[in-house]
Amino acid sequence: MNLFADIRALVLDSLDALVSEGTLPEGLDYANVAVEPPRDPLHGDMATNAAMVLAKPAKSNPRAIAEALAAKLGADARVASVDVAGPGFINLRLDPAVWGGLIETVLGSEGYGRSDLGQGRKVNVEYVSANPTGPMHVGHTRGAVFGDALASLLAYAGHDVTREYYINDGGAQVDVLARSVYLRYLEQHGKEVEFPEGTYPGDYLVPVGAALKEKYGDSLVDRPEEEWLADLRVFATNAMMDMIRADLKMLGVEMDHFFSEKSLYDTGLIESAIEELREKGLIYRGTLEPPKGKMLEDWEPREQTLFRSTAHGDDVDRPIQKSDGAWTYFAPDIAYHYDKVKRGFDEIIDIFGADHGGYVKRMKAAVSALSDGKVPCDIKLVQLVKLYRNGEPFKMSKRAGTFVTLNDVVDQAGKDVTRFIMLTRKNDAPLDFDFDKVLEQSKDNPVFYVQYAHARVRSVLRKAQEQGIALTDIPVIEDAAELAVAKKIADWPRQVEIAAKAHEPHRIAFYLYDLASEFHALWNKGNDNVSLRFLQDDAAASAAKIALPRAVAVVISQGLGILGVTPAEEMR
Repeated sequence: MNLFADIRALVLDSLDALVSEGTLPEGLDYANVAVEPPRDPLHGDMATNAAMVLAKPAKSNPRAIAEALAAKLGADARVASVDVAGPGFINLRLDPAVWGGLIETVLGSEGYGRSDLGQGRKVNVEYVSANPTGPMHVGHTRGAVFGDALASLLAYAGHDVTREYYINDGGAQVDVLARSVYLRYLEQHGKEVEFPEGTYPGDYLVPVGAALKEKYGDSLVDRPEEEWLADLRVFATNAMMDMIRADLKMLGVEMDHFFSEKSLYDTGLIESAIEELREKGLIYRGTLEPPKGKMLEDWEPREQTLFRSTAHGDDVDRPIQKSDGAWTYFAPDIAYHYDKVKRGFDEIIDIFGADHGGYVKRMKAAVSALSDGKVPCDIKLVQLVKLYRNGEPFKMSKRAGTFVTLNDVVDQAGKDVTRFIMLTRKNDAPLDFDFDKVLEQSKDNPVFYVQYAHARVRSVLRKAQEQGIALTDIPVIEDAAELAVAKKIADWPRQVEIAAKAHEPHRIAFYLYDLASEFHALWNKGNDNVSLRFLQDDAAASAAKIALPRAVAVVISQGLGILGVTPAEEMR
């Protein structure tokens, strides 16, 4: 049940009736007709902009359209009253029976709020994709939570979602990793070692060096690099990916598919993707202009193989092969996304770090070119996280050498707190994570406030069970505070679809906080007004009162599930 969608359908049916009567012309586009909560709750339960957005194409006065539409809407049994405001806004109040029916639906059906918006469209969400050179850091943590919540949100809204991790194991950084592991291996054999600048000195490689010794004994000691580098690349990458998978599991993230960059090389996959673009006339030999701000004397023009990405919205064409014949970093990325297109995804979503802003247009251009514009590619940039304790910048781990790890954060704050807080800001806004504030038990801590609402409901239900109260799905909604809670519950399916369309899972966290606020306001009002308390002297009255908070718990549980957070049964 989606009450806002139902009332919008009523509005559209009423508009069609006005068209049939000749009050409105045929051929009007209803796409921008919306039904939303009014800005001021005193104005009603719902509002529609229909008359305002249709006035110009209908060549009619918006107030006149609104009056005619209001008469149609008022005839529906679900509508208690209709008010035309200002130049043509329409405010509606719904019959009290509607709210009771809503709560019955929430309690009597599974998956209230789930949507068929996606209609089973196949969506690939690629996220994390950290270099396999060490443990995940706090920046990866935010990207992992955002990507995972987005994937869950899209699945909840009816998409067929694949969660994917791209293993960057084809570049020079894996050679550096292998050499760093070799130094730890020598260390295990009692050798004095120094880590040159640019290698990975973190303690996390100590057990990898020990595992290497266990496998190879001393057979690699003092051997030339060409004898061990290739094998150690594989060994070290596998060890790092085991570590990353463990980090992700700690955060509650499970991938459906891991794709190796290395699998693109020497397999013809890069060549196949570039040939596809060549056949479309998008590959040519040319010389690029100097980058903006680059002095001419510092610029050496070279003929390169270029992708005509400007034909698909990019600012400049992009090199895909260097003058010496080697592929640029962009070439394997093109091939990887070509593979996604060939796998039949209807939409591609990439979650990148904030430092990849310059990559957005070129990657979108590549997907557009490879799919003939049929597969949309959305790239979300995730901004940095700043860690604090008591308001002061906070650093922790020496295990990683130079950065704070995901493991550190989850150890300190817990999985559920970490995930929720990472979604309390839009992905492209910086986020401050204060270890004291996120564990604080106050209204200012959103994760506590939402979890406290769920825990309060569970406490009421435990007491009701102890008292032998037989629950009912038929609620009592009489007070304004009760109605405010019901209205917020009604908005859940609409918020799911808004968040899914925008690819913005933070909206779910915001909504849950608002729902919790309305619930806590009702609870607090019951402290002064005995009639609003959920547990009454009469068992039947209690059962009816409890129906509304039960519905609150259903929606909070659904929302937290999207965010990957376990609802609290009680607060400790």
